[in-house]
Amino acid sequence: MKVYYLSTCDTCKRIMKEVGVDNMEQQDIKTNPISEDQYDELRILVESPKDLLNTRARKLRELNLTDDDYTDEKLKKLILEEYTFLKRPVFIEDNHLFIGNSKKTIEALKQFISEK
Repeated sequence: MKVYYLSTCDTCKRIMKEVGVDNMEQQDIKTNPISEDQYDELRILVESPKDLLNTRARKLRELNLTDDDYTDEKLKKLILEEYTFLKRPVFIEDNHLFIGNSKKTIEALKQFISEK
């Protein structure tokens, strides 16, 4: 399993501690941004590229984007150019993807880990 996270994010750190990441590959997206190949791997597993977007990012609000701006290519470009636009943390193993910090997502992740 791999986790994409932000080392300066207290929520990411709390969740990683909660699920136990000792045996996981960890990538701090601030110091080691995701590559185009990594983005493409994530994109295949979501219904919409918007599922990968951190809609709470301050920088995103500053861009004043409209719904028409949320195309596959535009979102890919945003996420690859600015780490804050990737919703986090992102846990991935094979075809299983857990994005964000909602209670439902974290519970599903814990269940997945416990069944491995």
